[in-house]
Order: sequence, then structure tokens, then C-alpha cells
Amino acid sequence: MKGHGRRCAVLAGALAGALALAGLLSGDPAAVRRLRSDPAAVGLLHAATDAARRVPYEGRRFLTTWNHSKSATSEVTVTHRPGEGIRYRSAAGGAGYRPETAAGGTTGFTARTLALLTRNYAVVRGPDTAICGRRARVVEARRADGSPAGRFWLDQETGLMLHRELIDATGHPVIVTGFSEISFTVPAAEPVPVAPPRGGLLRFPGSSVGDPVQTAGPETAESAWGERLDGAGIAGLRGRGWPLPEVLPGRLTLYDVRRERGGGAVHLSYSDGLAAVSVFVQRGTLDERGMAGWRKTVRGGRTVYRRESLRRWAVSAGKGYVYTVLTDAPQSTAEAVAMNMPRGSEPFGRRLTRGARRLAGKVNPFD
Repeated sequence: MKGHGRRCAVLAGALAGALALAGLLSGDPAAVRRLRSDPAAVGLLHAATDAARRVPYEGRRFLTTWNHSKSATSEVTVTHRPGEGIRYRSAAGGAGYRPETAAGGTTGFTARTLALLTRNYAVVRGPDTAICGRRARVVEARRADGSPAGRFWLDQETGLMLHRELIDATGHPVIVTGFSEISFTVPAAEPVPVAPPRGGLLRFPGSSVGDPVQTAGPETAESAWGERLDGAGIAGLRGRGWPLPEVLPGRLTLYDVRRERGGGAVHLSYSDGLAAVSVFVQRGTLDERGMAGWRKTVRGGRTVYRRESLRRWAVSAGKGYVYTVLTDAPQSTAEAVAMNMPRGSEPFGRRLTRGARRLAGKVNPFD
């Protein structure tokens, strides 16, 4: 009887945890209201977004992602002179440039993503420590149950974000990025590159229209997509039938929309404050002959092609549009987003509810 009681308790606890997770993934307002942030910790992150534009530096940055116990890493050399943007060079010799307006997104948060973070998580202080040989203040983003979902190391002297990691529900990091070495000496001025970085162009896989566009990774020139669309521009596209969802499963909220020069693909940027997901939307049909080497998943009548590398890719189609999802987050997030992009006349809210349940079953580590 004692063993039976223990098993019942374990099952009850697991069920309660699953229900709580499902509530978080579907954006349960009651769960959000239970979150309490420390204003001082939030202030440190606000200061970090300012420091990313204000502080000169040069050094080496890395990005490591994990999926299914496998990891992949990229590394670039970066140089920042305030007002002149960020220049970088990869180990393979490729070079590129990001404008000053993208500085915050390179090392930490923008104002938009920080607002999403404080809406969805509790932001609190952690114990001070050292990283890259420098004293650092630590800030954590915590879920409603108190477990850490993200951790950030901020330089004590300059406020610059030196290191950040996103943590899954088991307590393991799934994305780690930051400086492996850094110097705050002012680097010599260089001319700003005019052309986009070599190797930085993406042809949407399997699309019948397949125009080359910039990728959404941290080494990209934000200006390659032209001007950001305002509310009127977004409403205009929606009025012409473009599927531009405001929210996606996992509390992913649309915070930035850009259009490829020449009126081509639309780049949608989503985040919950920690996980970042890019969705490229094009008119056309999916040419499955072009998806050789991709893994195919069929669920509920929807076909998704996926590929895992340093970043996760997922491609689907519907209503005369092709959707290409690109994210650093685990493949389950990319696949869930691709599965839940519009594909018929069913109201989007109904699809979102089903998508949240499916995503909860995969235990999205960022929620």
C-alpha cells in the first residue's frame, strides 16, 4: 500500500506539472500575474541594452547550442566603435557588418525583447561572480515555479552583457552565447562595408520562388531587409491576405516585421523574451524535390521539413505561402511553429490552442 501511495503521489505531481506547463505555454494570465521581478535586476538589463551601444570593445564571441545531447558551436571576432556599428570576422575568413541599431541584439536585449522578458518571467538578481576575467553581476529570469529559464552575466564596470544562457526545464543550458575574450580598448576606425557579408545569403529551401535574402542569425546586417514595417504597413499586408500571426505557441509574440527589398519575402521576428524565432513568409508553393536531405514529419495532415545544425530549421506551406522557420531554440520549437502557421480557413485562435497543447507535450525549455 505504501508503494502504491508513492506511485499515486508521483503521478499526481507529474499531472500537476504538466497542467501548469500547459497553462504557461498558452499564456495563462494568472500564471503571468504570479511572476514578481526585482526592479534593480530589470534596471541592470536596461543598462546592458544601453551599454551595447555606448561601450567600445573588441574580442571573440561564441554561440553554442544543444539538441538531443549534441552540441554545435560557432565563433567570430567582433569589433564595436560606438556610432559606427559592429564588424565581425568568422574563423573561415568571412567578414560582415551590423549597424549601430542592431548593437543591443548582438550582445543582449533590445527594448522590445526586454519588455517581453519582464512580461513572461520574473527577473531577479543572482550572486555576483567573475567571467572572462572580469567581475560580473548576475541576473536570472525565472519561471512561475521559481526555476531558472535564463541567466545573464553583466560586466560590473561597463554594464555590457558578457555571457548569457538559456536553461531547459531540467536545469541544463540549451543555448550559451557570449565573449570568450574581450578588451575595452578603442579599436582603430575602419570603413563601413557596403556589400552584405559573404556567405550570408539564404535561398529559401524547396520554394518555387526562392529569392535570396539575408539570414536572421546574430551575424546578419539588419539593414539588408530594408525598413521595419509599422502598424499601417503590417495591417496592409494582412489586408492583402498575408498570414502574419500576432502570437504563436509558447507565448511567442511578434515584435518586429520587415520586408525584403523589392516587395518579396516578409521576415517576422517572435520572442517570449528569451527564445527568439524568425519566420520568413513567401508567396509560392513548396517544391518537395528541393528538400532532399531534410527530415520529413507529417502530423494532422501538415507536412514539415526540418534540419538541425547550429540553428534549427523547419519549412512548411499553406494557403499559397511557404514558411521558413529559423531559431537557436531546440528543434521542437521550430517544428511547432512551422506546424502552426496558417494553412486554411480555420480561425487562428483555435489552431493556437491546439498548438499550445502539442508544444506542452514537447516541454519547450524556454517556458
